[in-house]
Amino acid sequence: MSGAIVSIFMLTYNQEKCIKQTIESILMQQTNFPFQLVIGEDCSTDATREICEKYASDYGIKIKLLPSPEKNIGLIANYRRTIAACDGKYIAICDGDDYWIDKYKLQKQVDFLDKNPDFSIVYTAVKRLYEDGKIIDYTYKLNKKELDFDDLIFDNFIYSVTALFRNIQGRNKTLPSWIENFPFGDWQTYLWILKDGGKIHFMNDITAVYRMNIGVSSKYMKENSVFIGVLIGILSCIYKDENFSHKKEIVALSLLNKQKDLVTCYNREKMYVKGFQLFLDIFKKTKNKFEWIKFYFYSVYKSFV
Repeated sequence: MSGAIVSIFMLTYNQEKCIKQTIESILMQQTNFPFQLVIGEDCSTDATREICEKYASDYGIKIKLLPSPEKNIGLIANYRRTIAACDGKYIAICDGDDYWIDKYKLQKQVDFLDKNPDFSIVYTAVKRLYEDGKIIDYTYKLNKKELDFDDLIFDNFIYSVTALFRNIQGRNKTLPSWIENFPFGDWQTYLWILKDGGKIHFMNDITAVYRMNIGVSSKYMKENSVFIGVLIGILSCIYKDENFSHKKEIVALSLLNKQKDLVTCYNREKMYVKGFQLFLDIFKKTKNKFEWIKFYFYSVYKSFV
């Protein structure tokens, strides 16, 4: 046990150009509690590992380095082993290409969760950093005072670099193995934490910078149909998972919404055969067949307009 109140969970691979900035942004945190940075370094082919090793050597137990011993194991395998090594009361995420800009980020978020035991996750606004150097403030907040599983199941509105959440791993509630089938794991992690209760709090501060259009999962987001297909796969696994059985109705509704989105994307991308095949699959199962027919043909029509 590290004795840390917060474990900061970081994945890194071939990020020598930005990893120093990322680590320094965590070490600058001013808190009245101990925290530990846990780095999952996945056999980088550049100087990333050497940089991480130097920081781990200089800062002792404040940094726990988990190097992949022989070969690159991939983002999600690295995700699961790194989060499993986080033993703090709370977990924060900061990937190796993002960074924090508020030195009181952890203190403010821990103070909130300590005072509000009915909340399990707190997140903030963020700055988006684009490849051309442009930085834009970004806030995504639903028009509700209280958010929970039933909101997050429809859309992951939490930027991982801003999140702090309760660590429930000590209760024999490790993440499900099916998470390894997908190119990212943060959304599934939040849903796992919230499935038995707990609310989400939005803190209206800008605490971090998120680099746009880089990283392993970014390639899945460039084509809407591919990205939505990944989300459908995740929702399908959640629907089948016995641990979410009490949430089946809301998961099924989200799954149907994403399938409708995928039909629309296929039609917009002129992949009409795929769109029609998905339409038929859902048509066989849906009770409201007339509404589904209307939706499909309107989607086809809009793809030509």
